[in-house]
Amino acid sequence: MYKLMLTLFLSALVVMPITSFADESPAKPQSKEKVIAKEIPTTEKEFAAAINDYTKEQIIAQLGEPAKSEDVKLKDSGKVVASIWYYHNINIAEDGTYFPTTELDFIDGKVVQVVYMNNDGTDKPSTYVPEKMPAEEPLPEM
Repeated sequence: MYKLMLTLFLSALVVMPITSFADESPAKPQSKEKVIAKEIPTTEKEFAAAINDYTKEQIIAQLGEPAKSEDVKLKDSGKVVASIWYYHNINIAEDGTYFPTTELDFIDGKVVQVVYMNNDGTDKPSTYVPEKMPAEEPLPEM
């Protein structure tokens, strides 16, 4: 009888901590899309430092759809490998003014680069190539 009581007592000591830990187990995390992200900062440095922690869905939930977007696709398969999103007047410069355009470059659904522009994002770099290159003039002697 004594051995039986000792065995039950020792079994209870072993089982009790396990069940008490089971009651304190953290809740299973929800999927990333369902987790409400903290607010995306708007100042330029904080925005650039934090934006890659957000998914596309979380960015859209807070900033809305981009004003313009472009997908970069592979020529052979048509698979989208990168995306470029443009937003207007969402980021504040150090002097307190808004950048007219913020470009977000995505690879694999995450922001990999932020570009702040002082135009509306429609300006393209010049691709002018002269028909004939001017003749080189000799350098002046020193």
